[in-house]
Amino acid sequence: MEHYATGQQVWIAGLVFFRVGTLTMLIPGIGEGYVPVQIRLAFALVLTLCIAPVAAPYLPAEPASIDAMVGYVIKEVLIGLMIGGLLRLFLASLTTAGELVSLQTTLAFAQTANPLQAAPATTVSTFLSILGITLIFDTDLHRMFLAAIAHSYTLFPVYKAVPLADAGALAAQTVAKTFTLGVQLAAPVIVFSLVFNVATGLIGRAMPQFQIFFAATPLNLLLGLSIFALSVGGIGLLWVQSYETFLHVLV
Repeated sequence: MEHYATGQQVWIAGLVFFRVGTLTMLIPGIGEGYVPVQIRLAFALVLTLCIAPVAAPYLPAEPASIDAMVGYVIKEVLIGLMIGGLLRLFLASLTTAGELVSLQTTLAFAQTANPLQAAPATTVSTFLSILGITLIFDTDLHRMFLAAIAHSYTLFPVYKAVPLADAGALAAQTVAKTFTLGVQLAAPVIVFSLVFNVATGLIGRAMPQFQIFFAATPLNLLLGLSIFALSVGGIGLLWVQSYETFLHVLV
C-alpha cells in the first residue's frame, strides 16, 4: 500500500468507511433490504473516497496500539448507527398513518409484502412507505443525507465520547413526533370514520331490523379510500416538510 497511499491515509479512509458504511446500510433509499449488498457496498466505498479528504482534519493520527484502534472503530460504528437509525426512524410516521387508515377502512387484515421492512404490512402502509422513499429522491432530500454524513464529523468528532444519552433522548423524541405525525396524516380518514360510525350506530338504533353491517361495511371502505385518495397529496407534502425540518436538526 505504501506505493499508493501512506499508512495515515489508509487509516483515515478506513475510519470514514466504518461510519459511512454503517450509515449506508440504514439511510432510507440506499439502505433498503431490496437493494443488493454489492450496490450498497460500492456506494459506501465511493462516498468514503469523497468524504475522506473533508473529514481528514477531524480524525486522529494512526494509533500505536490495537486497543486504541478498536476503540476508534467502535465509536465510528456507533455514530453511524445512531445517525442512520434516526433517519430511518422518521419513516415510521408513514407506517403509523397507513396502519390507522387501514384500521378505519377495515383493511387491517389486507397484508402484503413490504419491500422496506422484513415483515409484511398492510397494503396502505406499504403504499405510503414507497411513496415516502419516492418523495425523498424526487425532492432531493437525499442530498441532505450526504450533507449530514459530512457534517457529522464536526458534530460528533472521534476524540469525544459518543453521546449515547443524548442520542437516546433524541430517539425518544423522534418516536413521539413520528407517532403524532402519523395521527395527523391519517386525520381525514379518522374524522370520517368517527362520523360514519356514529351515524351508523344511530341508524342501527333507529332501525334494529335493518342489516346495517352489510350495508355499512362496503360503504365505509369505498368512502374511506376515496377520502384517503383525495388527501394523498396533502399527506405527501406535510410529511416531506416535516422530514426536511427534522433533517435540518441533524445537519
